[in-house]
Amino acid sequence: MSPPGTAAPPGFAELYGTHFARLATQLYAYLGDHAEAQDLTQEAFCRALDRWHRVSGYDDPVGWVRRVAWNLATSRLRRRAVALRHLARQRAEHVAGPEPDRVALVAALAKLPDRHRLAVVQHHLGHLSTAEIAEQQGVAEGTVRSWLSRGRAALATHFSDVRAESSRA
Repeated sequence: MSPPGTAAPPGFAELYGTHFARLATQLYAYLGDHAEAQDLTQEAFCRALDRWHRVSGYDDPVGWVRRVAWNLATSRLRRRAVALRHLARQRAEHVAGPEPDRVALVAALAKLPDRHRLAVVQHHLGHLSTAEIAEQQGVAEGTVRSWLSRGRAALATHFSDVRAESSRA
């Protein structure tokens, strides 16, 4: 490829400008993913630029770029199919779901205000000190202690209410 900041060789810019959109549209129809089609078309043109001294001498340089782009797209589809088959085999294996305690904790944490949840999770699960959380959040350490206190109180109330409901049932 040409070093950054240098002009493309004669003829390449015209080839690129004339054929990029058309080729990218064809690959989009083939792949069903616009961004991927543009990426692969760009890759094909980059490969042509790397070999421009040879490709520019071909009777049909755009044909060479088109063939490279289609080969790249076909390879991408094959890799995607292999990955999907692999994932399908992985899904067949049974993976135990989360324990009921974890589900209850996640549900309770979701009910906390964002700052309280952040402090509780980072302190108790992430093992960060109140000073570390304060520095990370750009607040006073007392503020973090307040968030922790309020978060713990809300969790205690939540789990007390849940226990009371389950004992009535």
